[in-house]
Amino acid sequence: MSRDAAPPPDQTTDFRIASLNNAFDPTVSLRHDNACGCQSCKAESRPALPASANPLRHASEEDMLDRAIENAVVRGIFQQSELSRRGFLGTVGGSALAAIISSILPLDAVKAAVKESSGKLEKTKLKVGFVPITCATPIIMAHPMGFYSKYGLDVDVIKTAGWAVARDKSLAMEYDASHMLTPMPLAMSMGVGSTAKPFIMPAVENINGQAIVLHIDHKDKRDPKQWKGFKFGVPFDYSMHNFLLRYYVAEHGLDPDKDIQIRVVPPPEMVANLRAGNLDGYLSPDPFNQRAVWEKVGFIHTLTKDIWDGHPCCAFACSKEFATTNPNTFGALLKAIVDATHFSAKMENRKVIAEAIAPTNYLNQPVPVIEQVLTGRYADGLGAVKNEPARIDFDPFPWHSMAVWILTQMKRWGYIKGDVDYQKIAQEVYLAADTEKVMKELGYATPDKTNKNYVIMGKEFDYTKPDEYVRSFAIKAD
Repeated sequence: MSRDAAPPPDQTTDFRIASLNNAFDPTVSLRHDNACGCQSCKAESRPALPASANPLRHASEEDMLDRAIENAVVRGIFQQSELSRRGFLGTVGGSALAAIISSILPLDAVKAAVKESSGKLEKTKLKVGFVPITCATPIIMAHPMGFYSKYGLDVDVIKTAGWAVARDKSLAMEYDASHMLTPMPLAMSMGVGSTAKPFIMPAVENINGQAIVLHIDHKDKRDPKQWKGFKFGVPFDYSMHNFLLRYYVAEHGLDPDKDIQIRVVPPPEMVANLRAGNLDGYLSPDPFNQRAVWEKVGFIHTLTKDIWDGHPCCAFACSKEFATTNPNTFGALLKAIVDATHFSAKMENRKVIAEAIAPTNYLNQPVPVIEQVLTGRYADGLGAVKNEPARIDFDPFPWHSMAVWILTQMKRWGYIKGDVDYQKIAQEVYLAADTEKVMKELGYATPDKTNKNYVIMGKEFDYTKPDEYVRSFAIKAD
């Protein structure tokens, strides 16, 4: 996937729009042929310009659309003849031409009609929830770094205590959209663990980015077979954390429902529960894995990338009702998220992002802790400094096969029963086509398929044989 993300709104860039010269000015050309001498066309021969060089640089999207409509009308009247247009304007003037046109064709009405049909945002002020973890980096940083405003949105990002709250506020439509765990919109749409309501997930937020942490007293228990009786925390039942922990211990011969205890603990409470001895360990989102090391109460046993490299974790999701009722707003919001996610994927942006999301109203964490997570250069709590650039990464594409794997684990552990139409559910909830369209519009490379196989701890998952995959495990729910 291409990492050549669009620059953030405050960077110098080139926004030249040569086709939008003033149609009522006889001194400029609207044709822009090889002989055109206007400033825009002169600029085209130069390799780059500061953003301030273009007179339309600070124009609103509506202003530019107005100019485009005026261009189209005037050029049509003069049958695309620049000679006729400029000659007429030189004689009667631009104001006179505008008055003549308005007497025949109400330009304001034309502009309003075009805007109505071209995607005016149904609402611009939105509430988007997030749980304060690094997995939510694109959703969070899009606020202070201007990605929402870039697409005409005024977004209030709301810190949320945990996933049950995020789910309930999303179901109640108190949030327009929310940071969710990738299994959540699947479960919510199916009515598993909550009232059934169709939810959609057009973008993955992060891949990798989790770890298994053990209490500092368990340095001598690195073999999972020694974990019988341990109490582990996960942030939510319908989470990759839960399913990856279950997968990991089962591959080492432990039944997660009989040999260990798994408790739901909100991520911000993980470290305190570890310190108090309420947990022996947890599989948690960052920065709370690194925070345990920072506070010398835990160590990183393994990164989840070493269980399944490239696994999905968190996502951007909303109700189907919101997307269908506000299609243009939904499209703008998805563009902001996809753009921010690609920006976050570039390693050279990670330190400035860490500073942007560290404050109290976002993660409320020390910048060095966040930097260790985002850059992958971190202390493991065992005396070593590791360098794992892929500790966390960001890729918005919602593979249908990711949804299929999640559904197999929900079935394996008894969260869903009976026949499951894996691909149907995956395609209804994970909106790969929408994401692909937006990625292409923004100039990012897209996959040429929506499904692929994965190798997880040496075992291949074939997305075309999900039930066979579930049956292949010796340890699963009765």
